[in-house]
Amino acid sequence: MNIIIVGAGEVGFHIAHKLSRENDIVIVEKKPEKIKYISEHLDVGAVLGSGSNPAVLEEAGIKSADMLIAVTDSDETNILACLVANFISPHISKASRIRNPEFIRYENLLGRSFLNIDLIINPELEAVKSILKLLEVPGASDVVDFAGELVRIIGIKVDWEQLVGIKLKDLEKKVSHKLLIVAIVRNGQLIIPTGEDKILLNDLIYVISKGEKTCHILEAFGKETKPITKVLIVGGGIVGVTLAFELEKRGIQTKIIEKNPEHCAYLVEKLEKTTVLEGNGTDLTLLREENIQELDYVITVTGEEEQNVMISLLAKALGAKRTLTRINKTSYLPIISAIGLDNIVSPALSAVSALLKHMFQKKVLSVMPLGEDLQAIEVMTTTVSNIIEKPLKKLKFPKGTIVGAIVRNKNVIIPSGETVILPEDRVVIFSTTEAIPKVEKFWR
Repeated sequence: MNIIIVGAGEVGFHIAHKLSRENDIVIVEKKPEKIKYISEHLDVGAVLGSGSNPAVLEEAGIKSADMLIAVTDSDETNILACLVANFISPHISKASRIRNPEFIRYENLLGRSFLNIDLIINPELEAVKSILKLLEVPGASDVVDFAGELVRIIGIKVDWEQLVGIKLKDLEKKVSHKLLIVAIVRNGQLIIPTGEDKILLNDLIYVISKGEKTCHILEAFGKETKPITKVLIVGGGIVGVTLAFELEKRGIQTKIIEKNPEHCAYLVEKLEKTTVLEGNGTDLTLLREENIQELDYVITVTGEEEQNVMISLLAKALGAKRTLTRINKTSYLPIISAIGLDNIVSPALSAVSALLKHMFQKKVLSVMPLGEDLQAIEVMTTTVSNIIEKPLKKLKFPKGTIVGAIVRNKNVIIPSGETVILPEDRVVIFSTTEAIPKVEKFWR
């Protein structure tokens, strides 16, 4: 596809990074230093100027483009870019980043009835959804559902020495559950493992299992799975206030720290059951007074990732059971595990996930990025597919891919080499980002 991305911020850069291997990308950005950075780090085209300027969009190739993705920090600029694109090239598919809840309330105005925006992306709200999913599954580092929650992918940090050194082919006997490890992240490097690979301390492993077995799997890896009851949120921005509101509805005791006095007054008015504390999340005295060692989670979601990381590290040092840290800069993600943080949430990755689901919906049922270099794809087989009714071990899947699960008539199959795929099976495939084009070609 020919894709124009308006805005080279963190979200725009990450989308370009994910899509540039398989598509022709042109980025429109009005700041020269960002154009320079993009040109040095990505193999994409770049045009200097405003994405709401018709002449700039024409220079970027809007008339021959298949899709426009407007993800600047300004909702108004993004909406205007889609309006201009709709006028110049009515056939083009349009996605827009819109953060203001007041705009989102008028989704019909932005959608088919007027501006023809095909997808509205709100990274902050997508991040809240990711946080809530993690809170539903205490002990997991990452959670992704497929096939209506019949299949669940669980990211687990290995810190239980009883499992260290075990070969993957022997793991089922040790944990007494049917599971499949589809990926290992070790020292920042992604491994698509074989049965001969061993589990090492501090590995981040991705396990696929039946949804109802989640707690059993986590307990088998030495994780605590008691429901969340007490949470402290640091940062009262869009993510913080939305998360607090959702936790209130779930009956979870919630406190929120916000340093801006005026915004604290707004939070008190907005939230009914949440305790609002005025202060700085890096204040050790304040953290001690809140007895964070008694809390289930400390969630840091200010707009500054350096501060989020610092607060989470302080919370861990003071005895917090688990931390969840908002990271905006995706370049930080590979080192997060190394410095001792538990869960992370990235609005940029959440936005990419929403966009990929939209882009792939005609080809596949679902697609989900897991970290930097791993993607999970859910596809449906057809009667004319040349891979059906053949054992998996005889199918030459591209290097860097693995079939993680098959859903057949609502039954979940964790496959072996002897398993065969039948028509209308839902198949969950894991692949490195680099191998995605080969997976698509293979599946076609």
